[in-house]
Amino acid sequence: MSQYRPTGFKMLPPVVKNLLIINTLVFIAMLSLQKAGIDLTAILGLHYPGAGDFRVWQFITYMFMHGGFTHILFNMFALWMFGNVIENVWGPKRFLTYYMVTGIGAGLTYIVWISFSVAPQLSLINHVIEDPSINNLSDLVSQHRFAVSQYSGAIWSDFLQFQDSVKAFELNPHNNLAAQKIVTFLSEYKAYYLNQHVVVGASGAVFGLLLAFGMMFPDSLIYVYFAIPVKAKWFVIFYGAAELFSGVYNRPGDNVAHFAHLGGMLFGYLMLLYWKKKGILRTN
Repeated sequence: MSQYRPTGFKMLPPVVKNLLIINTLVFIAMLSLQKAGIDLTAILGLHYPGAGDFRVWQFITYMFMHGGFTHILFNMFALWMFGNVIENVWGPKRFLTYYMVTGIGAGLTYIVWISFSVAPQLSLINHVIEDPSINNLSDLVSQHRFAVSQYSGAIWSDFLQFQDSVKAFELNPHNNLAAQKIVTFLSEYKAYYLNQHVVVGASGAVFGLLLAFGMMFPDSLIYVYFAIPVKAKWFVIFYGAAELFSGVYNRPGDNVAHFAHLGGMLFGYLMLLYWKKKGILRTN
């Protein structure tokens, strides 16, 4: 099966329809609860397992959360564009299984990647907490970028006091009061820092769908910006390479979870290979 022909296909099969509805309702709930001072992302977004806000169910719920209107718009458009084709070919049960596996797989991949990113920073923080020496403190201050700003709430004023304590300790390494204040702040900051690593969105599962579409209909045309025709197989290869490059050479301030996207494609590829081996599914 190499070319998708939409003749006779339903426009909106049941799983895709319900996924669109659920994502939209959760997004509306997120915006509504924000006005009431409730951060739904802290509850449903996928956190680093060592964080205080981490819960096991977040491996599922994070897929239905989004960071903004543009985020949900593009994900839902891609879900509709690729999902309705694939669900009509596979049927609801297989489509939902694939969607959930790729979404959870994307979350697992993100956790593995963020663990490698967080581990060195946690080590720097823990060294100071366990041994507040001038050398350990210097290593932390020079190598760690503190994830706080004037918009971070109450911890910002604590951070300013921490900076004063650091200056006092640098002037007098025997200043036990300054050392105690440094350890107290870093213990609080450690919990805050871990909770900042959170991922939301259906992008991982959507990238899994993109991969499946490219493997099932490699010669179908995808119109980039609704104008530039590109064969699906080249579109998938380009996007995968772009995500790998962006993930490895992550720019400062880039909040996109590139490795979660790659994880969705990886788990999708492994599932398609498994189904193909079992004779359940034919791909090119």
